[in-house]
Amino acid sequence: MADKNDPDIALMLRVKEGDLSAYEALVEKFKQPVMNLVYRLIHDIDEAEDISQNVFVQVWKTRERYEPNSKFTTWLFTIARNLGLNEIRRRTRHPADSLDEPHPENDEQPRHVVENFTSPVPAEAALNDELHARVEEAIRDLPEKQRTALLLCRQGGVSYEEIAEVLGGISLTAVKSIIFRGRAVLKTRLKPYLKSGEWQKK
Repeated sequence: MADKNDPDIALMLRVKEGDLSAYEALVEKFKQPVMNLVYRLIHDIDEAEDISQNVFVQVWKTRERYEPNSKFTTWLFTIARNLGLNEIRRRTRHPADSLDEPHPENDEQPRHVVENFTSPVPAEAALNDELHARVEEAIRDLPEKQRTALLLCRQGGVSYEEIAEVLGGISLTAVKSIIFRGRAVLKTRLKPYLKSGEWQKK
């Protein structure tokens, strides 16, 4: 059982009772982290906005069933990941739906979506644009679990235990292995561009 004194859980427990002001506070606090995660999962800004909104619709619809068995963010990011995966599966079943979507390399990403993950290192400011593009490409090519785990890891305040729950209740050993493999791939691909070791940090 999670700590009910946690401010996010306290807010969600108020939401559970139908408190709209608490709901609005949660949306305001977490809309950007949710948008970041969903966008990085599906790499479609318009669809990510719709899915992110739907995440909070689900929060409200399922509020009465909410139980603080874990941190609020664990529950929230699990909803976000599941809805993102549903969209990925839909596109796999109906690839023609995505034929007219812009290619990721030509899709100019809004900076606010990804700024939490690729903050520029001052000494490398001149390489920022190229680095940003290479980081995005490398992350996009990772298997989904590696991509999700790394994004949550970089989100800040998300523990390995929470990541394990978001990924479906896998073991901590599995989480560490997934993150290690993902970082190794990124390190190899980004070595010509990134020398700060940012992706090696926890």
